[in-house]
Amino acid sequence: MADGVVMREIESGDVMDMRDETSAEVLDEINARQSQTRLSVILAVLFGIVGFLVGKAIGGAGPVVGVAALLPGMLIGKWFDGYRRVTVLYYDLEQDAETAYGRLVAAFETLTGCAGKWHVAAGGKIEDLTTWKRNAGASMLVDKKPTILASTLPQVVRSNVTPPSIHVGRQVLYFMPDLVLVKDGNRYGAIGYGDLRTQFAPSNFIEAGQVPSDAQVVGHTWAHPNKSGGPDRRFKNNRQIPICRYEALRLSSANGLNELVEFSKTNVSQPFCQAISALSRVHASHRATLYSVGQRSLTSRA
Repeated sequence: MADGVVMREIESGDVMDMRDETSAEVLDEINARQSQTRLSVILAVLFGIVGFLVGKAIGGAGPVVGVAALLPGMLIGKWFDGYRRVTVLYYDLEQDAETAYGRLVAAFETLTGCAGKWHVAAGGKIEDLTTWKRNAGASMLVDKKPTILASTLPQVVRSNVTPPSIHVGRQVLYFMPDLVLVKDGNRYGAIGYGDLRTQFAPSNFIEAGQVPSDAQVVGHTWAHPNKSGGPDRRFKNNRQIPICRYEALRLSSANGLNELVEFSKTNVSQPFCQAISALSRVHASHRATLYSVGQRSLTSRA
């Protein structure tokens, strides 16, 4: 409930339910490695204790030496964790798969170029006149926050590709060549491109904050409108607020993904959605080889 409006959360299900036959082995390896105890913590504590004891033995400077010993212990532990807790993936893509993935990366760069990017966490319909007036005549109330789009790998993976990624609340989506890797804390799931559903549509938003530089203003409303839509004269500081035309992109799947992001420009989501569809068709037509370096040879769609 927010401002008298019943808000419905837009959120994904359990990330551990997000898997398919092509990602099972990779996911099991990643999650198994993440469940291992961090040597960086263990060695930092051990080095600290040893440093404290040595410091006491040589003249009472135990706390100082102990604290100083924490850093090298942690660094040595992180070096070991870099091998124990990280899965290395090497992609050898055929020409059509490489071309399709290149289209997706290029379309993603169009999304990152938008001045405004948000993750929508919840929404609710405004159904009474009082709430409608209090919210500048909006028909919907949404809970959204600025989000991050970047080209980066998750810390648990090393690869010869750097995938596009979208932060969607507590989760992060990584668009790898063969699947979408979904991070939720220290747990990972995956969605095949053939199972990924996309929808996009223009969305009018009453922008009470700063209007993004690339947004299209399609009209104005009043901070406090009357029943007919004009200004409510009872409010001395009643002001006009711009209505911006944004674009909403929904990403979903049958195994639990359900996320909504919004961009300050229109006509930017279609190339991204088309690239996902093209990559899905490539996956359906043939398979490429995915190697987990130092572990075993795996086969997955690409």
